[in-house]
Amino acid sequence: MALQEYTEFITELFESGKTHSEIATELQRIGAQSCSLMTVRRFCSDHNLQRRNFVSDESLGCEVLSAINQTGPSYGRKFMTGYLSTLGIRAGEGRVGRILREVHQPYNILRRQGARNLNPIPYHAEYMGHKLHMDQNEKLGMFGVTHVLAVDGFSSKIVANVTMPVKNNLVIYNEVYRAAVASNGMWDQIRVDHGREFFLSLYVQEKLSQHRFNTNRLPYKQTTSSKNLRVERIWPEVNTRVNYPLKRALVDLVDTDSLDMQDNNTKYCVFNLTCQVSQIGLERAVQSWNAHRIPGRGIPNTLAAGGCPQRISMELLPSAAEAARMYEDELGASLSWASAFGTDPFSSEEDRQQAEQVFLQEYPDITVLFDRAVNNDLSLFQDALLCLINATNRFA
Repeated sequence: MALQEYTEFITELFESGKTHSEIATELQRIGAQSCSLMTVRRFCSDHNLQRRNFVSDESLGCEVLSAINQTGPSYGRKFMTGYLSTLGIRAGEGRVGRILREVHQPYNILRRQGARNLNPIPYHAEYMGHKLHMDQNEKLGMFGVTHVLAVDGFSSKIVANVTMPVKNNLVIYNEVYRAAVASNGMWDQIRVDHGREFFLSLYVQEKLSQHRFNTNRLPYKQTTSSKNLRVERIWPEVNTRVNYPLKRALVDLVDTDSLDMQDNNTKYCVFNLTCQVSQIGLERAVQSWNAHRIPGRGIPNTLAAGGCPQRISMELLPSAAEAARMYEDELGASLSWASAFGTDPFSSEEDRQQAEQVFLQEYPDITVLFDRAVNNDLSLFQDALLCLINATNRFA
């Protein structure tokens, strides 16, 4: 090979962390012949020059196939690369894309036929901590599932999320707003729609407004949902990867009269199991989103690594109960402290534990329910739900 005389030079560059492209450039600079990118790659392969933690194509294929069983058909090369990185598996987008095409061609065809969601409206956030977007998703609301996300406008990182049966001010404040500020610092401005469920979060944001980095900005803005750009961009991804597969399973049960959503015990079981199963998918989607590369911008986790410029003490962040009391006393308004989808049918904790034990004997790992549903096998989730309803009716 024409590069044999440069073996030591190439090895030093490779071990110093240079990419194949950078090595080719260095060889061209010193006048080496036949030093294209592909030639360097073949040379490194022939001389067993591999990166640390290198994953072979065979191993990567197995990991991708396993990941597909957990994520379904909608994860393309970028999202799948992000998801694999959360599992500690590092591989380039090109390799992941090639293996995705090879290991499951039907899913690849579906992705190629799918429409892209493009947002032509200009948007600007100066830094991490400039704008925090909060929004709710009720695609599964009729079955007692509501998601709420908080997204940083600069990095697009999802900094907090929660799944609940019915949207509630105290839960959203504690699990989304308070959790995001405690972990990352104060945002200059909160962006929400006109929903009442964000009132407590906005109240505390205004109370703490003097602790922001830029106090010249309004502490919050309420706009129409269509203008809450950063978080609205993410909901189609969540719907495709989490909500719609579960909704198909539930609607099918309703259509076949297997579910009576007017029955209290049924409502209680539906929201209980669906909240838990959908949260599994939501966590996977959130982690993958935060680790994937956004073209022209970067990786959300990397862009948000420094957090907000203004940090505050946890002592300044009241608990949900304290914040609610302050809100009601100062404004003379009332909040719903607890929201439920149906009522608890059990008369004692012992009855509840017995029903749960019956269910767990049949379905000890509910992650499998989501894995199967997202891969278009709805029967296991449906059977598990009917099992839970039967157990509840037995002991309630």
